[in-house]
Amino acid sequence: MANRYVTIKDIARTLNISVATVSRALRDTYDVSDNTRKLVLAAAEKMNYRPNFNATGLVKRTTHKIAVIIPSITNYYFSTVITGIQSFAASNGYQVILYLTNDSPEWEARTVKELSLSSIDGVLACVTSNTNNFEHFQELIDAGLPVILFDRLVQSLKTSTVMQDDYNGACIATEHLIANGYHRIAHITGPAKLSLTEIRLKGFLDTLKRFNLNSHGVQHSGFSKEDGENDLNAIWCDTNPPDAIFAVNDRKAVGAIIGLQKKGIEIGRQVGVVGFTNDPISEIIKPALTTVAEPAFEIGKTACQLLIKHIEKPSTANQQIVLPSELIVRKSTTRNL
Repeated sequence: MANRYVTIKDIARTLNISVATVSRALRDTYDVSDNTRKLVLAAAEKMNYRPNFNATGLVKRTTHKIAVIIPSITNYYFSTVITGIQSFAASNGYQVILYLTNDSPEWEARTVKELSLSSIDGVLACVTSNTNNFEHFQELIDAGLPVILFDRLVQSLKTSTVMQDDYNGACIATEHLIANGYHRIAHITGPAKLSLTEIRLKGFLDTLKRFNLNSHGVQHSGFSKEDGENDLNAIWCDTNPPDAIFAVNDRKAVGAIIGLQKKGIEIGRQVGVVGFTNDPISEIIKPALTTVAEPAFEIGKTACQLLIKHIEKPSTANQQIVLPSELIVRKSTTRNL
């Protein structure tokens, strides 16, 4: 049964009882014995049964609750996305249930598999940076549950998505560095094969190519400040160092700035640094960080709006929504020459 969706008929056949009895046991009605209910629930779990809300004769009871699955809540981007989700959900009578995966593929899979599909109407999710197997999300989609992905694209999942414009954001960041006289530009980025990593890297490389420039180094790692400083040290060459750093996010950019300052490098005049997010830390760090602002609140709000549309009208066609990014220029790319 691994190649198709398990139905209540399969459970009934396995237990040699009627489909009606299985249905009543799963719905916990009064006219099913405790023993039968336990047998049905045990078989359902063993066979990885998920209720198909689109199946003929099966009525979906709306809960007005949506699950939100994210890798982290400790950074500005995700906390702002959640604020956007909560704002729209609350104004439309929906309650948000938050699940954190701590950027662990194993915990993400476990979280998704343990969702009570009868207790939620849909799912908003940002996959972890290292998820390679998306079967757990596919199971939700196959069960008829609306799933919307945001921030990170998964080509294999046929569902609606809401993204920031990673490609053009990377392009305008790189163009800004070139326009300010930086030509030996390195890119410190996220894990390889992650959608936003690949898209921002492509925007960076395509822009260099348009200006007949070569990359001065690309370093992959995580998304933390510590990763940014480590990446800076990994690509640094005392005899021919980069004169600019484009970082995949602001935390890595801040790490690069700290690493450069430890080397006695003057930010802006000697080496320009651009980030991506517009995290509040970008205004606090000295010098203030030039960055590409992501519409995090709008991403959350739009994703929630689209999910509720799918919930209330299941025939809604999948959509891929891309929201624009904006360059915020600050002192970290001012040369003063």
